Amino acid sequence: MKGIIIIPTYNERDNIKRVIDGIFLNVSNLDILVVDDGSPDGTGKIVKEIMKRDKRVHLIERPEKMGLGTAYIEGFRYALSRGYDFVGEMDADLSHRPSDLKKLVASIKNYDMVVGSRYIKGGSVKNWPMIRRFLSRGANIYARLLTGVSIKDLTAGFVLYRRKVIETILKERIKTDGYGFQIEVKYHVYRKGFKIKEVPIQFEDRKVGRSKMDGKIIFQAFFLVLKLFYKRLKRRIQ
Repeated sequence: MKGIIIIPTYNERDNIKRVIDGIFLNVSNLDILVVDDGSPDGTGKIVKEIMKRDKRVHLIERPEKMGLGTAYIEGFRYALSRGYDFVGEMDADLSHRPSDLKKLVASIKNYDMVVGSRYIKGGSVKNWPMIRRFLSRGANIYARLLTGVSIKDLTAGFVLYRRKVIETILKERIKTDGYGFQIEVKYHVYRKGFKIKEVPIQFEDRKVGRSKMDGKIIFQAFFLVLKLFYKRLKRRIQ
């Protein structure tokens, strides 16, 4: 199976080479697509240097910071147009360990979507303060209860999809970002009846650089879940 991992970036010059090297060290027969939102720190330039010596690395450069959700949608279209059998999502900050990628790739042969999960047996979170752990756990419980989706880690951003799932996702009008994007995509995949597997991973907070998470993304996700809950109720009434 031919696969590609999409890595959205904004000011990740200190991490991007390490994550690319880590992926190839663990799963050498994948391609990598970096979608860079005009990083002023030169992240795109570093990727271009890597591309000169490694044809497995690809780059989409965007003129400004346009958000995680649109980066993935653009990456999905790129992957479909080039005939990949499966597509992955992965953060650039090494919070998703490249060593865990092998488990996800092994599972995608038998499932339509594979989620790298912090919240199933064997999964864990490292170096997060207690308040962030509480918020993340609470967000996942809130999202599961209201959407009716049984995936334990609905906000996970370490995910692999088979081609047919990506084709379905692109038919939906997904406009949310961050947590909201991850929840909305999994909601649609679950509702379509695709085969889903959660694989335990160890999530570790970034060591270098700043988090892109902000209050706007959190509130957007909160109201998205209410919207999905309303859709669920409408289907039951009908």
